[in-house]
Amino acid sequence: MKDQTPTRRIEAGYLILVFVIMIQELLIFIKVYADQAYTTQELLFSLGTLAALLIGFFMPVGVTAVAVFFYLVSYFVWLNTYAHVDILSFSWLLLVPANMILASVIHSGLIRNRRLIERLEDLKDMSPQLDLDTSLGNKLSLEDAVIKHSNLAKRYPQRYDFCMAMFKIEFLPLVKESLGSRRYARLLLELSHTIQKQIRYEDYKFFIDQGRFVVLYPMTNQEHLQQLTARIKQAMMNVEAVDRSGSPLKLVVRTGALVFQPEQFSKYEHIDAVIAALERNTETDLIGEYV
Repeated sequence: MKDQTPTRRIEAGYLILVFVIMIQELLIFIKVYADQAYTTQELLFSLGTLAALLIGFFMPVGVTAVAVFFYLVSYFVWLNTYAHVDILSFSWLLLVPANMILASVIHSGLIRNRRLIERLEDLKDMSPQLDLDTSLGNKLSLEDAVIKHSNLAKRYPQRYDFCMAMFKIEFLPLVKESLGSRRYARLLLELSHTIQKQIRYEDYKFFIDQGRFVVLYPMTNQEHLQQLTARIKQAMMNVEAVDRSGSPLKLVVRTGALVFQPEQFSKYEHIDAVIAALERNTETDLIGEYV
């Protein structure tokens, strides 16, 4: 299958390996039942299949490939010159290399999976958190963005500034109870798309739980901020929502904003204080200047 994930390859390897081992055990049982004996030679080859698993799992892929080739040539020569050919002895021509190959595939998949997990952990520590469904950053990415933009605004006060606005869903417990978890999740997705249509590509949008959206506007002054927030607020309130009973639900959204002030630079390092200031401003739909 194209574009299989490492986990899928590991699952497929395990399933095929279990199937191969089942065939091997079945052939051994049939041989013992037919001959009423289990010779030393057959015991050694059975142990060899276990050794093949260890070789395939712990040795590099290149070494495993050489071992498979050497085994096939040697066993084929032995089979044609000394061995008593029966179903069990012939099956070992294929089962032992299959064990090595499958163990090697599983080991490679585990290594890739471990590396993928390590990379994801690194990205989790290094990159802002982002919800792939709503394309909304969370509180950690908001903190990172605020610190970066406040540093830029402090370094270039005459050429760079930014503003922030919070859009808060009012009566949130009632909204959640009326919609249910699935409809509420769809509502957040729709609100995210609505906000994106109203802002520029260089603006940033975040969701910090409790029905609170935050938008950061680089290079936006206070004169345009009120008109901008009012437009986004109205667009969010126009989003259609239907409750569990099929009745329309009217959203109420409150907004509050902040304009960066260089003299308050140190306070922007504390994201909780910034969020609290934005939330206070939502109580009166205020554009404030102080954190």
